[in-house]
Amino acid sequence: MSFFGAASTSTTTAAPAEKDIEVPEIPTDSISSLAFSPAADYLAVGSWDNNVRLYEVGANGQTQGKAIYAHQGPVLSVCWNKEGNKAISGGADNAARIFDITTGQPQQVAQHEAPIKVVKWIETPQGGILATGSWDKTLKYWDLRTPNPVATVQLPERCYTMDVQYPLLVVGTAERHIQIYNLTNPTSPYKTITSPLKWQTRVVSCFTNSPSSGFAVGSIEGRVAIQYVEDKDSSNNFSFKCHRKDQTPASKDQSLVYAVNDISFHPVHGTFSTCGSDGSIHYWDKDARTRLKSFETAPGPIAATTFNRNGTIFAYAISYDWSKGHSGMTPGHPNKLMLHACKEDEVKRRPKK
Repeated sequence: MSFFGAASTSTTTAAPAEKDIEVPEIPTDSISSLAFSPAADYLAVGSWDNNVRLYEVGANGQTQGKAIYAHQGPVLSVCWNKEGNKAISGGADNAARIFDITTGQPQQVAQHEAPIKVVKWIETPQGGILATGSWDKTLKYWDLRTPNPVATVQLPERCYTMDVQYPLLVVGTAERHIQIYNLTNPTSPYKTITSPLKWQTRVVSCFTNSPSSGFAVGSIEGRVAIQYVEDKDSSNNFSFKCHRKDQTPASKDQSLVYAVNDISFHPVHGTFSTCGSDGSIHYWDKDARTRLKSFETAPGPIAATTFNRNGTIFAYAISYDWSKGHSGMTPGHPNKLMLHACKEDEVKRRPKK
């Protein structure tokens, strides 16, 4: 059932795309992942062209390429350490690499038996740990001072997505398994559930700035679920449809359904964005259960999104996401990295109805 009622759509305005700033000198192939540094407006961009690019974003949205380093296969995920002086990436070369922006040196820091789908930095009271989730069906934790993982956790299936909001870590795998970890006990799941959505999990994203612990799940079938960790909050769980189009205005039940590719929570307000293969981006408020904003539809799928550390910049990648297979990879398919300046009223929570 959809709780984001149609009534709220009348107040949302599509943002004119020309106001968003296009980043020059971008990757030569589709963009897989985006991450802003937690310390400054540095943006890490991972791509299927095997490279990670680091950009500095200025006050007016102008960008400057700062560094580039390579994997030996497509880059699938990027993140930063807490100090923001090291970019971390994982890729189809089964390796995670760290790039020190002060020395300009990349270095391999993790290894799996299959591609690393997700890298996440965990800041614990004991220090920083790198978590890597792989298609080899393991989750590994790494202390970067030692060459071997400090722990390896067997997952029920291949890791497709993972997110951290300490002490919560959530992993979504193939076959719709979702494992929830309390990082005070990082090697055994606090809870294992089947996704509340009936189709393959594409993304999980942990709530920010929320009194109750939880996460959002996006599936390939144009649907998002809001899921709380604790049973006492389960009455607040719900799901809603998004990233769909009616084939014709008259045929409401024959909608075209698109994958939800990414979900990004605003670091200050706890509202969130969804983006999809339909080329659309929406901002939502999970507590008021309302849509806050819709962007103008882009000329291609939105592959990845992220907010900067204080939620004033929203970056998104318009890139082919292979959602239509090989036939969709047409010559001249748009590949763009865009920056949107967030206005307070489009990301702020609405009063509950």
